[in-house]
Amino acid sequence: MTEFDLSTREGRWKHFGSVDPIKGTKPTTKDEMTDLQSTHKNFLFEIEEVGIKNLVYPVWIDQYQTAGNFSFSTSLNKDEKGINMSRILESVEAEYDNGIRLEFDALTQLLNQLKSRMKQHSAGVDVSGKWFFNRYSPVTQMKAVGNADVTYGLALDNEAVTRKEITIEAAVTTLCPCSKEISEYSAHNQRGIITVKAYLDKTATLPEDYKEVILDAMEANASSMLYPILKRPDEKRVTERAYENPRFVEDLIRLIAADLVEVSWLEGFDIECRNEESIHQHDAFAKLKYRK
Repeated sequence: MTEFDLSTREGRWKHFGSVDPIKGTKPTTKDEMTDLQSTHKNFLFEIEEVGIKNLVYPVWIDQYQTAGNFSFSTSLNKDEKGINMSRILESVEAEYDNGIRLEFDALTQLLNQLKSRMKQHSAGVDVSGKWFFNRYSPVTQMKAVGNADVTYGLALDNEAVTRKEITIEAAVTTLCPCSKEISEYSAHNQRGIITVKAYLDKTATLPEDYKEVILDAMEANASSMLYPILKRPDEKRVTERAYENPRFVEDLIRLIAADLVEVSWLEGFDIECRNEESIHQHDAFAKLKYRK
């Protein structure tokens, strides 16, 4: 049995079964290697979307840096076997400046970079991240950092924007109207998870506070919004406000829709509210879709 020098890392590796590399016969430089993805012939169909998912990269959402989870895709011409996926990362790196800024102008620039490198006519991106913002308690006005989940969606075909949307998910308090109605005192409440997918006007100029407008419609129509910090006067106000504003999931999505339908830069929206029920073993939910 071969003895290895266990005082060295290489010796220990071989002691545990590592072997020397074989002397291969295939090329080792890029110019000499076969590039199957760049094969050109009739491959029967054009592909609408091909790319990568679950690429985690640093992003900026407003003034906060966080982690973004990206999905990228491009079209693929009928006469091309595949895309060179490394060019997706090269495109991201070309636009990287201590993070990718999550705003539509920056994402448009990134997609144009991607289309150019891929030599394709269309490209798309979906990217999710945690949106942080200042939140003040209702009475004592104590500041802390609140959060909601956001997903940006954008697609280009040549120079035209074919998809422009933002999805926001936030938690609220919902107090049960039925419980309040039938009980001698008190009423049960629960945490409601609201998701709004907003379809943005592809040609309109968005206001700077477009995310805040959507989030306000979601939270203001609930029994109460949630706060990072509550002192006793704040807790009293939040509890009483919830009791004053009971909401079924059906009530809540209709009230949110009534606010959003008035927003000029929206082409439509999907709304869902899911209540994590406090007196049942199941959840309750309601969905609504609207297009102008």
